Amino acid sequence: MSTEQSLDPNLIEQTKQQIRSLVNEIAQLSKSEIAPEQYYGEFLPRVVSALAAIGGAVWTIEEQGRLVLQYQINLQQTRLRESEEAQMQHGRLLHRAITSGETQLVPPHSGSGDDKEAANPTDFLLVLGPVRTELETIGVVEIFQRADSGPNTQKGYLRFLNQMCDLAGDYFKSRQLRHFGDRQVLWSQLEEFTRVIHASLDPRETAYTIANEGRRLIECDRVSVAIRRGRKCTVEAVSGQDLFDKRSNTVRLLGQLAAAVVASEEPVWYTGDTSNLAPQVEDAIQEYVDDAHSKTVAVLPLIRPAPLEEEDDPDKREAPEPPIGALIVEQIEDARVPQRMVQRVDVVAKHSATALANSLEHSNLFLMPVWRTIGKSRWLVKARTLPKTIAVSIAVVAVLLFLVLCPWPFKAHSSGNLQPVERRDVFAAIDGDVDQVFVEHGDRVVAPNPAAGVEGTLLAKLRSSDLNLKIQQNAGELLVTQEQIAAANSQLIQHARTMQKSDQIQLVGRLRELEERRATLLKQQELYSEQLKDLEVRSPIDGEVITWSVQELLLHRPVQRGQMLMQVANSAGEWQLELRMPEKRMGHIDRYRRALREADPASDLKVEFVLATDPDKTYEGAVVEINDRAEVRSEEGNTVLIKVRFGPDQKLPENLRPGAEASAKIMCGYRPVGYVLLCDAIAYVQRNILFRF
Repeated sequence: MSTEQSLDPNLIEQTKQQIRSLVNEIAQLSKSEIAPEQYYGEFLPRVVSALAAIGGAVWTIEEQGRLVLQYQINLQQTRLRESEEAQMQHGRLLHRAITSGETQLVPPHSGSGDDKEAANPTDFLLVLGPVRTELETIGVVEIFQRADSGPNTQKGYLRFLNQMCDLAGDYFKSRQLRHFGDRQVLWSQLEEFTRVIHASLDPRETAYTIANEGRRLIECDRVSVAIRRGRKCTVEAVSGQDLFDKRSNTVRLLGQLAAAVVASEEPVWYTGDTSNLAPQVEDAIQEYVDDAHSKTVAVLPLIRPAPLEEEDDPDKREAPEPPIGALIVEQIEDARVPQRMVQRVDVVAKHSATALANSLEHSNLFLMPVWRTIGKSRWLVKARTLPKTIAVSIAVVAVLLFLVLCPWPFKAHSSGNLQPVERRDVFAAIDGDVDQVFVEHGDRVVAPNPAAGVEGTLLAKLRSSDLNLKIQQNAGELLVTQEQIAAANSQLIQHARTMQKSDQIQLVGRLRELEERRATLLKQQELYSEQLKDLEVRSPIDGEVITWSVQELLLHRPVQRGQMLMQVANSAGEWQLELRMPEKRMGHIDRYRRALREADPASDLKVEFVLATDPDKTYEGAVVEINDRAEVRSEEGNTVLIKVRFGPDQKLPENLRPGAEASAKIMCGYRPVGYVLLCDAIAYVQRNILFRF
């Protein structure tokens, strides 16, 4: 019975279905976008399975024509690695298959046997299929097949492997097309990046552009640019942030890291391992990573490009300049550094160094802001704008002359309060507790007048437990002393005849001592009586109580001697304005006042003021007193108290309250208009800028 008759038709059909399925899988796999390493691992097992082969291998051509094994199945069964001569023969065989560009069958142990010739030193039938694209040969697929198959079967191996290599070639064609498309996009992005970073010569704008456009080109999480100033590096731009706090801990640590790397002048790539870094760089990067939590940090010093023309004499060549800054690239979550990212970072760093060096060199030119302003102002002298420029210049000169030459009244402004001239503070004359308060805010009070029999308004009454105790003690001691005096007199009268002379003299002395003590106690009693009168607090002047909430402020509260209880003012009498003039304006006031006094000793400074309750009406007055001492106020600083009086012709509003707010201006002579408008700015410059020199 023949072999064909012994095969089961169902088994043959099932095998064909499996091969078709494997071919479809390889076809779908060749249309995918997986990596070449993964493609080899999926492609070769299916080809070996479809051919029912022993094994296989995928070889690719690298630089200088060297073959690299990408994937293998059962390569050890060929025993190629046991002999260096066999490896050399096998390698020449693969090179010949790649050069020929055709699928080949190589019988086992074929060849001349010379190690310099191509040969198959294995016990297997080798089926070789080159993988080609329209541009190049990628590699070769090698199948280890049994040597006992028939000629027709071997031809089937060739056809099948040829088809599979064509599918593999389609995969690499698609990959090359995608690579060319990516390269075109990359070139477009690089061209745009180069154009944008060279568009400005301002270092800050250039750094901002490098950070944002560089992040888009590198495809990382964050890009920062630091500029070296002396030994330190300042972070000038962070991608995605228009403004950032340069004093924050993260930015400060990033600047220290950039300074450490710039000092070493070597790029640093950190992915978690710091064993190969310099100690100062290691410390800086650890501190920054602990704060920023970045997985990958790359810091590249930006070095100014060397001039195109260099001296031929090595002795005349200048030493390389230090880096001008640093480019910092970060990945927040991913610690992997693909080769594509490394290449793009290098490209961005080179172009960024050139752009940043040009902007720094331009901005560091002597008087560059002045030259830039002059360059921008050239349009002012063009034919069309020249008449307008002349007109504006004339107007500006006229305004300046007006500000410098035209005199204007110079007035010093200050805030203040209206107060009655006659007002008194009521103080406690003795220590005690406030027992009763008889007045309220706004009550009318009168002062004591003994000639008219007026005791005065009782404002409050104090209670002093200590004084009461002293009075009781004084009364008790006085009573005991009087009894002792009476007993001594009685004893002296009854025993005058029988008493010895010495005892009589002693008793008389004792009697005189008791009388002196009684006189002292009587004087104390009079003083205590006067202190009892001090417990009654009466109004010192005629007027009204101007202290707010007197009852709540004083009732049943302890007070000490000299403590102010309330204030009484005569609002029906004369009023005055009390100004709190800032000390910085007192120089103008004093100079003009002395000039007035030299011309007329009776004259004084004129004052204009308005009340907060009636700002539409202006009142006039004159300075009558200026305090010789400045007082510190928490809100207004150092101020000098100035008192202003006004004549009876100034009719103040009715029901005017003491302490009414007022805004006043004191006349200080005439000065140029510009000085009047800018006096505070001129004083600031003189005090804080010129004085420091």
